[in-house]
Amino acid sequence: MSAFEFFFSFYGLLLGLSVAELVAGFARVLHRRKAVRFGWLTPLLAVFVAVDIVTFWNQTWVIFRFAPFNMALLVVGLAVAAVFYVAASVTFPGHDTRDASTDLDDHFWAHRRTVFICVLIANLIIVAVFFANAALSGQMTKSMLSPVFWGGLVLFIGGTSIGAFARSRKIVIAALIVLVAYHGFNVARSAVSLIESGGWSFRAPDATPEAQG
Repeated sequence: MSAFEFFFSFYGLLLGLSVAELVAGFARVLHRRKAVRFGWLTPLLAVFVAVDIVTFWNQTWVIFRFAPFNMALLVVGLAVAAVFYVAASVTFPGHDTRDASTDLDDHFWAHRRTVFICVLIANLIIVAVFFANAALSGQMTKSMLSPVFWGGLVLFIGGTSIGAFARSRKIVIAALIVLVAYHGFNVARSAVSLIESGGWSFRAPDATPEAQG
């Protein structure tokens, strides 16, 4: 087992719990749909959190693929996954509200600050790890980060901060829509890249002549 496989067996499991909590939360309100006013803010927030968790799987491959085994990295993974779990656990109403009528838009306004702050903290931890390692390893000047990266970083930090702290409901809603659209843009870019590459083979690569001989 490589150092990355060992790290991801722990980190991926913890992130997976956040995904499971989001799905379970949606299932809870779906079972109580007659007593729940759905609205669209909480479901949109759940989409944002879910896709952001997915981006962390991608970031893990990019940032930690060649990292050595290190206790500090496990603690970083624990911190990131823990704040994501908190965000996921309050995105939908909990078990204690199953006997009461629920308005998901009201739930959004009551808990959006916690969710946005947790997502922001998780992302800032990874950003700090990325730039700290780039500086320590001398790769800062070699890292040719694109304007899309810097623009996306500013948009994400600004959007989540506005979502957490803005007083105007219209501004908070606008920030949430922009953040979901930003994630949608990145997913679309990845899909286009996959299509342009011609997809992938469903068969294992042919063995090399050396391996056959």
